[in-house]
Amino acid sequence: MIADLKYKLDQLVWGVSLYKYGLPGRILASVLRNLYAVLRDIISGQLTLRSMSLVYTTLLSVVPLVAFSFSVLKGLGVHRELESKLYTVLEPLGAKGVEITDKLMMLVNNVNGSVLGGIGLTFFIYTAISMVQKIEESFNYVWYVSKPRSFSRRFTEYMLILLIGPVAIAVALGTLASLQNEAIVQWAAQNAILGPIFTATSKLTPFLVVTAVFTALYKYMPNTEVRFRSALVGGLTGGFLWAALGMIFAAFIANSARTQAIYASFAIAITTLIWLYLNWLILLIGSQLAFYFQNPAYMRIGRREPRLSNAMRERLALNIMLIVGSAFRDSNKSIDQRSLSEELRIPSITVMPIISGLEDAGLLTSTEKDLLLPGREMSRIKLGEILDVVRIDGETGSYRDPKWAAAIDSLGEIIDAAVESTLGDKSLSDLLDETGAQ
Repeated sequence: MIADLKYKLDQLVWGVSLYKYGLPGRILASVLRNLYAVLRDIISGQLTLRSMSLVYTTLLSVVPLVAFSFSVLKGLGVHRELESKLYTVLEPLGAKGVEITDKLMMLVNNVNGSVLGGIGLTFFIYTAISMVQKIEESFNYVWYVSKPRSFSRRFTEYMLILLIGPVAIAVALGTLASLQNEAIVQWAAQNAILGPIFTATSKLTPFLVVTAVFTALYKYMPNTEVRFRSALVGGLTGGFLWAALGMIFAAFIANSARTQAIYASFAIAITTLIWLYLNWLILLIGSQLAFYFQNPAYMRIGRREPRLSNAMRERLALNIMLIVGSAFRDSNKSIDQRSLSEELRIPSITVMPIISGLEDAGLLTSTEKDLLLPGREMSRIKLGEILDVVRIDGETGSYRDPKWAAAIDSLGEIIDAAVESTLGDKSLSDLLDETGAQ
């Protein structure tokens, strides 16, 4: 019964039956596929686990993060613009949200670098940076990125985010506020025709700010190239979900007198944790949609491990080294994991383990910009060594060596000898010469 229902749902979502309805059918099919893929990823548990982890990190980092941002804004004299908008973040919690924000601002204003001392100030900055790092790790997971930024890039770019991000938001909010005071804007706001439009626009301002922040995070936080259109799709979806969740949660809080009576003073803590968790989950859902918009081939497979045959693994390892070696010989060409995946027409989730194995064997290396290079001089990289990465290297998970049957062990040695005899001493350089790579 369940299997039959799953089959029918799979046919509806991934089949072409909806295409016969023209453009509306294609749009509906696209919506259903994205919705199905995201719900599948949420049910699998990884997005929810990472959202919970970000809630924990938020509790540790919120004071250092806000204090760091406000110290920058105070130097520019624009901290009041951001402080007034900070209250809207917890606005769905009602009066308790204002109370929490007041206490948070009191803690931030009490932060004093001279009182903290050297070690305390270092830990303070570290907790602020760790927040940004956790967000990057979550986005990298969504985007199938196995390698984070290098330490130098992380430190530099995280500091730029902490310094420029609050300033950009404050300037944008200040610009919007100043525009509202312009005479022509005041006239338009009081106009019978244009007035309702301006009223609606002013109510949309928080949504537009959240959308812009989400889009910027989706564009720049993952350690991979994200197209602006994909980031914008995720930002608009995340902004819409954030606005809808705010209204739903505000209504829930307004009608939760019984819950507050049961949990008493713990009610505000519980509702705050739930609110933070849902906000982080929405942020990751938007990122997941941005990923699927840019990489629709992943929608059906999701994070399911591909099933490669031994022959495929051998060809893949050799082909990776061939492409990397060819790019190394061409001074006008470079290759990274993303472009390698596109050239092979194989998802990066399939390519990543093979690349990691080649790197562990010293046959591949990566630069600061994540470009792939041969691990050593290519005439010293034997084709047999490349195949050994996927044929020989491995582990059973046991602390003891496997016990093969004598006949199987003997047959395995014959096969290994045949492979070694076929390849001989042929190197990667020899293979490139044969293929005519310059």
